[in-house]
Amino acid sequence: MRHDLELGYLGVEVPDPATLTPFFAEVVGLVPGEPAADAGTLTWRNDDRAYRLIVEPGAANDATFVGLEAAHAGSFDRVVERLRRAGHEVSSGSAEEAAARRVRRLASAAAPWGVRVEIVEAIESAPVPFASPLMPGGFLTEGVGFGHTVFATTAFDESHAFLVDGLGFSQSDWLEMQVAEGIVLEVRFYHCNARHHTMALARAPFDLPQKLHHVMVEANDFNDVGAAFDRAWATDLALPMGLGLHDNDRMFSFYVASPAGFLVEVGSGARTITEPWTDNRVYDATSVWGHKPMRAGA
Repeated sequence: MRHDLELGYLGVEVPDPATLTPFFAEVVGLVPGEPAADAGTLTWRNDDRAYRLIVEPGAANDATFVGLEAAHAGSFDRVVERLRRAGHEVSSGSAEEAAARRVRRLASAAAPWGVRVEIVEAIESAPVPFASPLMPGGFLTEGVGFGHTVFATTAFDESHAFLVDGLGFSQSDWLEMQVAEGIVLEVRFYHCNARHHTMALARAPFDLPQKLHHVMVEANDFNDVGAAFDRAWATDLALPMGLGLHDNDRMFSFYVASPAGFLVEVGSGARTITEPWTDNRVYDATSVWGHKPMRAGA
């Protein structure tokens, strides 16, 4: 498996970034990242990188960009060239834009699911190591990146081609599940390193209020997942999926709704991709057990 990319960061836009501070700090267990170049923008991290999550002020109330970090020397140029060969317009970031992102180089392209994808090289490290009293075991990011993201889109086939033909992702497996009479949920999962999926796409029957369904962070210790669930339960936030075990990636996790509406999955223990990958098959259930709706929220 050619390991060219990792999930570097996610950018979201909300009217007041400070409204997400208690959620990320006191429920999820992230710590503040390095200051952003733009006033009013807040950053968060779950490892030793300068940031992993960028929260900008604005009206979108949704993800607006996702950063994919080149994993090795030559990966940046290889991915940019592949995007261009696949027919996508790629913009080269200026030195000032790269400095603002705290990266060595930056290029970007518009993804069919409606966000900007930034290809970056060498995200800076934070001046102090990551330490969170709420997540004492830390998060799994080494060699696999920040976590994973799942987007819903009506441009499903075009988005699949962008990931596979443009960015060089490979499909891990897919889900087809009847959720109501005549309604089938289809989700496809894609890997670009040993993480079971770095990106996933859900086929949307129509445009939804938010493109970002959820972002996942993976704890090293399953006990930290349980403690995070207790913290989430102590709030009035919605818990669309309680503790459970996913069938395809074997992730032990739960989902909590952020104040902005998109979900955060906190999990641990997912299976990894091995080569040759021979398990690209359909699943008909999201979970082996659990992941039941628990609370609608205030």
